[in-house]
Amino acid sequence: AAVVPAGTPPGQNPTPFTGQPPFLPPSFNPVNGSMVGVAKPIIVNFQRPIANRPMAEQAIHVSSTPPVPGKFYWMSDSQVRWRPTDFWPANTSVTIDAAGTKSSFRTGDALVATIDDKTHQMQVMRNGKLERTFPVSLGKKGYETPNGTYYVLERFADLVMDSSTYGVPVDSAEGYKLKVLDAVRISNTGIFVHGAPWSVADQGKRNVSHGCPNLSPADAQWFYDNFGSGDPVVVKNSVGLYNQNDGAQDWQI
Repeated sequence: AAVVPAGTPPGQNPTPFTGQPPFLPPSFNPVNGSMVGVAKPIIVNFQRPIANRPMAEQAIHVSSTPPVPGKFYWMSDSQVRWRPTDFWPANTSVTIDAAGTKSSFRTGDALVATIDDKTHQMQVMRNGKLERTFPVSLGKKGYETPNGTYYVLERFADLVMDSSTYGVPVDSAEGYKLKVLDAVRISNTGIFVHGAPWSVADQGKRNVSHGCPNLSPADAQWFYDNFGSGDPVVVKNSVGLYNQNDGAQDWQI
């Protein structure tokens, strides 16, 4: 096993990898040189399935400035991830040495949106200071937006949302097919923060959506302009837990 210097937080190892690589050079997300949000996990994709997971973990040295504790967890035999125990600090430099294949990235501001279903408000903190408060409408009864920590996956200036993609016909009572603006994906189960001009009267008061956090057009545009890959969105005081195995449930693992 690799010798880790005294005082290194659990899960990290700042020493260079030496010896025979136990796997072919992997690819990484975030890609080398990226700047990402503070909830972004490290994703290591292997060229071939890994038979010996502990050996692969030993060969992947994660370190950061400042150093923070974290852990490995596997999404499949060909993908391991590492995330800090808590969000990365703002402006952290992260280095990965995966059996000699190296990559690095950094985090920007600690930009965190917290949606409280009790108050129907989204609070946006930047580096610990409240920057914006937006009224919001979440998923109505039967479509509740699950509690948990999400993070931005991708963004669309405009997007057609179609209920038939998850088995609800467009012409049924709960069906829909409509174009939305400023759609920010926070799960692979179809949850987006987006502009919803039709629910402005409900935002801040009651839940009327099919699971997506609805914002006014202006607030949604601000959110779209400011939130990027890996920025966290926390939902609390709702119903259920976001732990579906959809490839983005990292903070519930």
